[in-house]
Amino acid sequence: MHLMRMTEAEAETTFRMVRWPSTEGASVCPERGGLDAYEMRRHTGALRFECKACRKEFSITSGTLFASHKLPLRTYLAAIAVFCNEVKGKSMLALSRDLGLAYKSAFVLCHKLREAMAEEMKGRTVGGAGKVAEIDGGHFGGYIKPSNHIENRVDRRLAANQNGKRKAVVIIRERDGNSVPAVFRTEDAALNWIKSRIQPGTIVNADEAACWDGLNARFEMRRINHKEAYSADGACTNMAEEFFSRMRRAEIGHHHHIAGTYLLRYAQEASWREDNRRVTNGEQVRTVAHLAMKAKPSVDFSGYWQRHLKAA
Repeated sequence: MHLMRMTEAEAETTFRMVRWPSTEGASVCPERGGLDAYEMRRHTGALRFECKACRKEFSITSGTLFASHKLPLRTYLAAIAVFCNEVKGKSMLALSRDLGLAYKSAFVLCHKLREAMAEEMKGRTVGGAGKVAEIDGGHFGGYIKPSNHIENRVDRRLAANQNGKRKAVVIIRERDGNSVPAVFRTEDAALNWIKSRIQPGTIVNADEAACWDGLNARFEMRRINHKEAYSADGACTNMAEEFFSRMRRAEIGHHHHIAGTYLLRYAQEASWREDNRRVTNGEQVRTVAHLAMKAKPSVDFSGYWQRHLKAA
């Protein structure tokens, strides 16, 4: 509630401390790294800086995920707080109502926050000597609405009756550690990626699916047949299943359809929420704000409004 009552000046101070903590909020030129910048404001009231050395203008969000922002800074802080407060995800329609935004604005803003969360997963490897990691795959997207009359319905599990949009989300999750997700056409296509993300010496737990057999030569494998038990002889994939439980509930309860271009972003969000489930809300807000201010302009949405990029 404190964030909702912030003035724009208080929001500016907060963002300055998040972006430039080493200088206690004093502006740092993104080009030269200088500290001698003039402060000024545009006719709209937006705070700007001009570097004395290179004479270039910049703002608090220049070169970050929120670069060229149009909304007040306090709206971004409120969006981060609302987004992090949800356990299994936030409906973008609900966020647009909460903050008084257009649906498209809320959609883009939430995806930028997912990009910020994904910053923690770049190049991440899990496991190590004596550590245990779990792998599993789940299929998402490609929903086909069943026909009204039962005689017209088809078995949607068959490839001939699918639309080709369904993809496999593969998760690697270290016990008492972090996780990393990825999206593939099939689980078989994930083997090389899995080998690159699990460190040598890791004990890998997986189910009895034949697609994981290719990992036997590199890792000590513990397999569990889910037709017989959820865990047996020290082998289980329950923590990987927890990730899919969270993501499945986000799909069903909030987003309804999360296939296509943005499926990986939703998987990264679910992974981040699962890894930080024991962290306080306040710390989650600070972490996401820091990641957003540290990240470069959006990969998915830079140029989106100018139609340089098109959403799928």
